[in-house]
This record gives sequence, structure tokens and C-alpha cells, in this order.
Amino acid sequence: MWSPGRAALCWMLLETFLRSAGGLNICMSGSATSCEECLLIHPSCAWCAQEDFGKRRSLTSRCDLKQNLQKRGCEPRFIEYPRSTISVLQNSPLSTKGSGPAQYDVVQIMPQRISLSLRPGDQTAFSLQVRQVEDYPVDLYYLMDLSLSMKDDLDTIRNLGTKLAEEMGKLTSNFRLGFGSFVDKNMSPFSYTAPKYQENPCNGYKLFPNCVPTFGFRHILSLTDKVDRFNEEVQKQMVSRNRDAPEGGFDAILQAAVCKEEIGWRKEAYHLLVFATDDVPHLALDGRLGGLVQPHDGRCHLNNHNEYSASTKMDYPSLALLGEKLAENNIFLIFAVTKRLYVIYKNFTALIPGTTVEILDQDSKNVIQLIIAAYNNIRSKVELTVSDHPEDISLSFTATCQDGKPLPGFRKCADLKIGETVSFDVSVEARGCPPRGTDQTFTIKPVGFKDRLEVAVDYQCDCSCSRTAQVNSSLCNSIGMYNCGTCRCEPGYLGAHCECQEGEASSMYLSACREAEGKQVCSGRGECSCNQCLCYESEFGKIYGRFCECDDFSCARHKGVLCSGHGECHCGECKCHAGFVGDNCNCSTEMSLCFSDDGKMCSGRGSCVCGRCQCTEPGAFGETCEKCPTCPDACGTKRECIECRLFNSGRLADNETCQRLCKDKIITVESLENEDDTAVLCVYKTEDDCVMKFTYLEHVSGRSILTALQEPECGGGPSALTVLLVVVSTILLVGVVLLATWKLVITIHDRREFSRFQSARVRARYLMASNPLYKDPITTHFAEMETFEKSFNGGVH
Repeated sequence: MWSPGRAALCWMLLETFLRSAGGLNICMSGSATSCEECLLIHPSCAWCAQEDFGKRRSLTSRCDLKQNLQKRGCEPRFIEYPRSTISVLQNSPLSTKGSGPAQYDVVQIMPQRISLSLRPGDQTAFSLQVRQVEDYPVDLYYLMDLSLSMKDDLDTIRNLGTKLAEEMGKLTSNFRLGFGSFVDKNMSPFSYTAPKYQENPCNGYKLFPNCVPTFGFRHILSLTDKVDRFNEEVQKQMVSRNRDAPEGGFDAILQAAVCKEEIGWRKEAYHLLVFATDDVPHLALDGRLGGLVQPHDGRCHLNNHNEYSASTKMDYPSLALLGEKLAENNIFLIFAVTKRLYVIYKNFTALIPGTTVEILDQDSKNVIQLIIAAYNNIRSKVELTVSDHPEDISLSFTATCQDGKPLPGFRKCADLKIGETVSFDVSVEARGCPPRGTDQTFTIKPVGFKDRLEVAVDYQCDCSCSRTAQVNSSLCNSIGMYNCGTCRCEPGYLGAHCECQEGEASSMYLSACREAEGKQVCSGRGECSCNQCLCYESEFGKIYGRFCECDDFSCARHKGVLCSGHGECHCGECKCHAGFVGDNCNCSTEMSLCFSDDGKMCSGRGSCVCGRCQCTEPGAFGETCEKCPTCPDACGTKRECIECRLFNSGRLADNETCQRLCKDKIITVESLENEDDTAVLCVYKTEDDCVMKFTYLEHVSGRSILTALQEPECGGGPSALTVLLVVVSTILLVGVVLLATWKLVITIHDRREFSRFQSARVRARYLMASNPLYKDPITTHFAEMETFEKSFNGGVH
């Protein structure tokens, strides 16, 4: 809680600054002529109501800094110096568990009621704590699109109740389930209205010739812990058929939210409304296509048959009305939609607080995992909302989440575990005074919680000395009211004691109306009468001051707007409202818009100046410097989105994280051709050693476009037998090559040696033939052999 000592120190520093800033005393320069006017100049100003104070001084001297008044002799009991105060009216401790005997007295926010007494411009602060308790009861109403395209989904969820109860039983011991369905308004052009389609809109439709008549919304099963009843009712359902693609789902959501008794919402439970569809919804004004000009009234219109009776009488509800009724009844809306509709419904969540979107399979097979993921996501964050916020009160939030670090400008904490406590510091400042007797109230509550902090506000705009005002007082020559040390004269009279009449003038009076010798009387913007300046009226604003030297329109402007619309012009200087600074109050101190979706200040590529990011990284742009095709980390950042969006893998595979961080448009193609020179080609290796390619382009429309392959490029993996054959063949081939090489070498060597031998032999014969001393050692006796042969043959005969 805001400590008095800390507040006093801050005010001492502020007052010191006010006294030393160029010698200007803001309290005395304001020319306040009454206590109430003095208090409105600045929260550091005080008024002295002492009767004999300020003799021989001007009226404005009664308005000054508190310590200055005391130094000049004003007794403390006559000083009017109200301060903003806070009173805690109810402060029950936070609970730890949501079920059991104390489930009806569960407290998740502390304190529960406070009272603020605010002096305009005097900022004060208070703290509140929020805790998501364990084992809190849960009511879940399953609202299903029963148009013809959802037939396979209906078949899938026929036994949803039992399985869902088993999974939710791991998270809470007190779970109830209900069921409702919708199609669309049973009128043209939204549905088939010809007589032959009244009982069977599928008449003549070959793929599915029989279905039930079209209906807007039908409440089928109130919330119950008997999950078998859910299965029984779902199994009885049949699909219907409408004419156009959009459905009447928003009609159904509103009825499910506001028909509390019929649906069976418990006050002491989380309210989850699961909206399952495969198409876009009709919005407000679409009903005019069918002649429905009456806006939706936001009320329950269920008849005796639990059907929406005003379906053909009123237009579809607007997003604003839908968000108002969901918040009013503490309902978390979960959009369970097919992948192609994700972006559309994601945009809806930005307009409807407490809403999440999850991707539903074409046949709803993942609906249980979807619900569990959405529930865990809801329980992992706390976000504050303010209802009935008075226009003249400024609120600024600082969140302190589980890491203990303060986050100025934040009113939300995420990634919490059930049972963790987070705190928020809330600064409050009244910018002005409402009509007398006006008391304001507003409420601060976490989205979807029944628990709330009720804040009552009253304004310290009147001085206590005004209660003893004297009409026609003798101190005012009986022609004025004595109030807080000054006289308020009747019309036509002036002076500290109403001693002068308007129009009286003399040289003595004129000199008192000049700021300095040689200056114009009343700065040329008024007339001097009875020692006082009567300032002229101006079409531009108010002229005021002891010498008419001030006005409320000669201050710095931004885009033609005085003080940017975020401050008050006071004597040539902008006095900025809380949350704004600068000469023209155009610089916001709010930093929440500078944080990117990944929680980094300006995506780590810039700095936050006046509430907006100024990108310092070359090539970076965007509201949070999130766009940067040429940055070194561009491909790495977009790769994570490709992995989670296309393949549900990687660091961001968690559905909510992926949806929150990856909002770029992704186009899948069979082959990637980089036709745009400005597109960046990104390539990375997957866990399966495949290669994934995509291009990153910033379109002129401001959207980031990623064009990626449908599947990573992977080579076919060889079989073990193929590997073995290749290895053996390689070995054999190498052996044959080696043998062939060896044989070739040997052959060449042998031929060389034989050639040498032949050459040597020829040379030897030549030498033998030319040498007379040489005689051949071989002698052939042919004659003797012939004689022997003849004699042998004769003997045989």
C-alpha cells in the first residue's frame, strides 16, 4: 500500500521544484480569488482563511504553498490543504482452495472494498492482490454449430462427456457440463424458406437427404454433473442446413451468456463457453439483409421449448454488446474453430476481453485436448478490467508478476501457476470536480472472476471554511458574503471589503493595475477598476491573473490541439494529466504499447519514447520494431513460427504461445521460387536432417508474408541390403581395379625386358656371323641318318 512517508517525501520534492522552477510560484500566479479556485490550481497549493492575514496585500496572496503561508504568519488551523486519502472498507484474506465447505466464501482478490477521497490533481495509489485458487469449480457449456458441414464433428463428440469429465477431473473436483446448438435465423436469405424445405431443409440434397428444420439457438442440456446425460442428449441430435456460409453463432453466444437461470451458471464457479464452428459468424447489421432493423436488446429470449424466440425479430448482436454481456456474467469464451478461420477469430479476441481461440480439427477429434489447453491458458493469466470508469478520473496500473519485477503500464500477468499471487499498484488522480454532491463508484475485477474490488470516490473540491460563510457580513460593508477570509461582493461592487463601485478610477488605482512601471494597464487585456483588473472576455478562452497576464489558450499545441488534449493550459504552460509529459503533453509515459508479443521492449531493436518504439536496429520497423527482414535473427525468429504453425513442433509448439507470437500470413507452396528481390530466403535443417526453405517478405500493406514449402526436402533413405551391396560391390570393384593395375604394370615391365632380350640376341648373332674364328657348336648329321633309316626299313620287310 502507498505509504504516507513516501507520499510526503514526493510532495516535498515537488514543492521544492515548484518554488525553484524559474522563480515561478504556480499557486500565486494562478490569481485565485477564492479557496476553491486555489485548490484547483495545483495539489501543492493551500489557502489561508485567517481574517487578518494578508493586510496590505492583494487577494491572491492567500493562495500559496503551505510552508510559505506558515512563514507569513497564517496559523495552521486556518490553512485549507486537503489531501487525497484512501480507506480500506473490506479486506478479507485470499483463499487457497476453491472447493470444499468454504467454496461459497472463496476470495481471490484483496481488498474487496475501498473508499477514495480525491483532491483534483493530487495523485494517490493503492495496491491489490489476485490469486488463482486451486480446485476451483468449473461450469462448461458446449455450444455447437449443427449446420450440415459439422456432421462428422457431431459423430465425434457423441461420447465427449465421459472423456471430458475424466480429464477435467484431474484439474477440479467440481465440474459440470451443459450443451446447446445453433444454426442460423430461419428466414431468407440466411436459410431455405420454400415450403418443401420447412420440415426438411436437406430435401433434394443427394449427399445427405434428411435433416431437422433450421433453428437459431436451442438450449438442450442445463449444466449438470451427470455427464451421461450429456452423452445421451448429444446422441439424439441431428444436423440441419442453412443457405449462406456464415452462421448465427453470435446469437447463440449471447443467449448462453444472459440466460443464467436456464443455462445454470453458478456464481461461485469459472464459466467456460466453448463455441465450436467451421465457418464465420454473422455480425450486427447483417440482419438488415432479411429486413431486421431492430438492434439486439441484450436480453434472454428463450421460450418454453428452450429455443431462441427472437431469432427472426432482432438483428445479430454487435461485438461490443457481446463483450459487455460476457464480462457482465464472468464468462470465458473459447473459440474452437478450424485452421482456416483462426486469423478471423483471433481478431475477435482483441475486441472481446477474456476470449481465446484454439484450432479445431476438421472432425473435432482434438476437442478434449483443445478444451484442456484453453482452460490451462485461462488459469495461467490474470488481467484486470475496469467497469463504470468515471471520465474525470485517471487510472494507471503497474503489475508485479511472479518474477517480482514491476511492469509500469501493465494490468496483466501471464504464465502463472495455480496458487500463485500477483499484485497490482493502481495510481488514481481526479482531473476535475464533478457537480456538487456527486459521488462516483467504479469496479476493478480480473477478467472472468466473480471477485471484484469496489471503489467508492468522493471529491475534496470544497473548503471546510465555506461552511461558516457569513452573508451580508459587516466585514464586507454589508454588501457581500464573507467566506474563507475574503469578501464576495454583490454585483457592481469591488475591493477587498466591497468598498468600491465599478467604474471608479484614479491614478493611484491605475498604478496598482500595472505589472511593472511602463507596462500596459492590465496587460492591455482588461480595465482597471478600484485597484483591480477586470479582464476582458475572449472567444478563445479565459483571461485571468492579477494583471490579466494569464490565459488558458496560449499554450503549446500538438497537431492543432491545445496541450495535445492531455493537459490543461495554465498561464502559458501546459499542466499535463497523469500519464503524459512534455511541453505540449504529447509524450505518453505508458510503456505497454512498446512491448512486443514476446515480452521484449521494442523487440530488442529499439527504445520506448513517449509510449512508442523508436527502432535503432538498421532495417527494423513496425509498432514494436518486430519487422526486420534484414536483421541477423530474422530467419531464426520466423523459423520458429514456421515450425509451430505448419508442423506443430519447435520451441513454440504450445498452441497459445504459437498463436500469440506468430500472426504472420503463411503461404505454403510445392516448390519455392523467389521472384521478389526484396524477399529474404531462409534455409534451415530439421531434426530429421531434411532441408526446409521459406521466404520472408514485408508487404506494402504492412503484413509480414512467409512463403514456405509444404514439406521439407528430404532424400530417400537407403535400405540395409542396398548399403551392404554397395559396400561389397565397392570393395570388389576396388580389388579388380587394383588387380588390373598390377597386371598392367607387370605386362609393361615384361614387354620391356623381352624387348631388351631380343635386342641383345640380334646383336649376338651379328657378332657370330662376322667372326671367322667362330664355329657353331651344333652339328647335324643328315647323311648318316638317312642311310640308317633305309637299312632299317629293308630289314623289316
